[in-house]
Amino acid sequence: MTRSVLSALGLAGVLALAPTGAPAQRPATGAKPTLVVFITVDQMRGDYLARFRSQLTSGLKRLASGGAVWANGFQDHAITETAPGHSTVMSGRHPVHTGISANSQGVNTSAAPLLGGATETGASPFRFRGTNLIDWMRAADSSTRYLSVSRKDRGAILPIGHSRGDVYWWSGSAGIFTTSRYYADTLPAWVQRFNAERGYAAYAGKAWNLLLPANRYVEEDTVWEESDGQDFLFPHQFPTDTAAVAKGFANYPVMDSLTLAFALRGVQEKGLGADGARTDLLAVSLSTTDAVGHKYGPDSRELHDQILRLDRYLGAFLDSLFKLRDQRRILIALTGDHGVTPLPEIHTGRYPNKNAKRVNLDPLVKHLQSSLTAAGVDRSAWLFDDGVFSVFKEAAFDSAKVSADSVTKALAAAALKIPGVWRADRFADLAKANLAKDKIARRWLNLFAAGSTARLAITLTPYSYWEATTYATHGMPHDSDAQVPVIFWGAGVRAGVHADTVRTVDIAPTLAVILGVRPTEKLDGVVLTKAVRAGR
Repeated sequence: MTRSVLSALGLAGVLALAPTGAPAQRPATGAKPTLVVFITVDQMRGDYLARFRSQLTSGLKRLASGGAVWANGFQDHAITETAPGHSTVMSGRHPVHTGISANSQGVNTSAAPLLGGATETGASPFRFRGTNLIDWMRAADSSTRYLSVSRKDRGAILPIGHSRGDVYWWSGSAGIFTTSRYYADTLPAWVQRFNAERGYAAYAGKAWNLLLPANRYVEEDTVWEESDGQDFLFPHQFPTDTAAVAKGFANYPVMDSLTLAFALRGVQEKGLGADGARTDLLAVSLSTTDAVGHKYGPDSRELHDQILRLDRYLGAFLDSLFKLRDQRRILIALTGDHGVTPLPEIHTGRYPNKNAKRVNLDPLVKHLQSSLTAAGVDRSAWLFDDGVFSVFKEAAFDSAKVSADSVTKALAAAALKIPGVWRADRFADLAKANLAKDKIARRWLNLFAAGSTARLAITLTPYSYWEATTYATHGMPHDSDAQVPVIFWGAGVRAGVHADTVRTVDIAPTLAVILGVRPTEKLDGVVLTKAVRAGR
């Protein structure tokens, strides 16, 4: 699908290059990068590169075999979701400092409606706090250009932060890449031209088939628990109606190819990396691994095929980019925004989830609500969401002569009696923990500060799920959801494979050192000196 989609978008000439995986040119010694390419793969588990290594032939293989690689990279915070994860990767700061604690507290707002006829909820970085790599780059050189692209609004917005400019994401309702009025009043002409090509329309009535022969996949295809018991067998059909194709396009691997094609068009149109005296930035968040992982799970044949296709899509993209720009002056970073945990009912032996449970706290929370209401505590004074009990109006508890601290302790004690609940920690107690040894405490505190509205954090046992969840998911502070790859490749990078533990907040300060720019605020991350070539 890679080349067919890009060809349909008028990029066939760009793709007439050396075969993907051709030997890379050695970065020029001391050459300043002219382009930074930051790639975030949504739901990219840290073990996927090793798991599928023997069948990787293209982009992922190139980066993993020629870069500075850590499989033990982590999103070092709790509520491992897309918005918090993306807020860390280019800021060098944990969500407790970026202000993005969950998808529900991410970017969506009616105050920034979308352009081009898109009808989804508007979006902007209104909750994001602080600066990002692009701000440090522009502080050093105001002529720096950038482009951020994703299928998801939060995937495009949060790596860039507050900068207003070229930030775009996919609208299934309109079948276009759009942006919001936070960034512009109209879509640029080049974006309108790309959208008018309707590259997705060619897939009406077609199907997603396996990339390789079926015997090259070790995963079973007939797994009823996948996709909520529907559409879990290959091939997976596209709708016949083009509007329906656009709406559901995000669920198919080829969405990543379309996103990369849009990014490549933007590089051409914006002249990114074309000026040898300037360093520009391209941020690309690829979201289909998340869509496929949610629908079918990390043990699925579909996920296997998605990673192989992602590898090929990235290869075609890099070949095209290196045709446009001198690859010796390109610096690439790749990571994930979170991992994923298999469904509790699926036990392949690949992951140690045989003791996973489904946990239902709804009766407990309903009892809490009725008790507090009967005592006169206004419902708006508190919230239980994502396993976190928050108190917004302690005065409402006080006026009802109810101790918010006593309620927190009672809720914790009751939750711990429910099978599948591993920990129920008051944030006041988490602050006293040895954070070097207690990573669960550390990850919760990297999300919410002690003394904030968050009072209690519920952590399920490893691999357990909330009962109502019908799809494979993520969000816990366990390694299964937190572990992601961290890769640096290209100009200024010292290649090597490393086994030590690193964090996504370490990526931005490392890139800053390679680029010779200075962060403009205190960071949580540190420079990964093993990735930096001597002399940088």
